[in-house]
Amino acid sequence: MGFATISGPLRAGTVSNTTGTTAGTIRNTGVVQLVQTVTLPFASINASLTGTAFVLPAGAILHSLTFFTTSTFSAATTVKLSIGATDIVAATTVTGPSNPAAMTGATASNAVTSLWANVGATDAIVTYTATGTGLTTGSVTIVCVYAQRSADGTQNPATL
Repeated sequence: MGFATISGPLRAGTVSNTTGTTAGTIRNTGVVQLVQTVTLPFASINASLTGTAFVLPAGAILHSLTFFTTSTFSAATTVKLSIGATDIVAATTVTGPSNPAAMTGATASNAVTSLWANVGATDAIVTYTATGTGLTTGSVTIVCVYAQRSADGTQNPATL
C-alpha cells in the first residue's frame, strides 16, 4: 500500500451548494478529520526536554489530543503541548501504561480556546515540553486529531 498526499482541505458530501430548502438540495459537505502522531521514547526526553510534536496546517481546528503510554517510564514523567507561547495542554502525567486517554486541557482562556478553534493563518508548530530525568525506560505516543480547513478557518468555499 502506498501513501498519497493532497494539499487539502478534503471535503466530502453529496451536495456542494445549496439550491433549495429540502434535504438533498442543502449543502451537506464537511471536511474530513486527520490524524498526526508522535512517539516520545525516554531517550528523546532525556536528551531534549522540548521539541516539535506536530505541524498543523493553517486554519486547522483541533478535535482532540490523546496519549497512550506504551512502555512504563522509569520515573515520573509529564508532557505538555504548546503553540507558540500558549500552552494548549497542561502538564499531563504519562508515567504508567495507559489506554488512549485525553490529555489535560490547559486552563481555559481566550487564547487557548481560540487556538483550539483555529490554529491561525499560517501553519502552527505544536511543541512538547516533557519532564523526566534519569529515565532508563518508557515511551508515550501522542495523537492529534484535527480538521484541515482553509487558512482563514472556513470549511466551505464561497463558490465552487
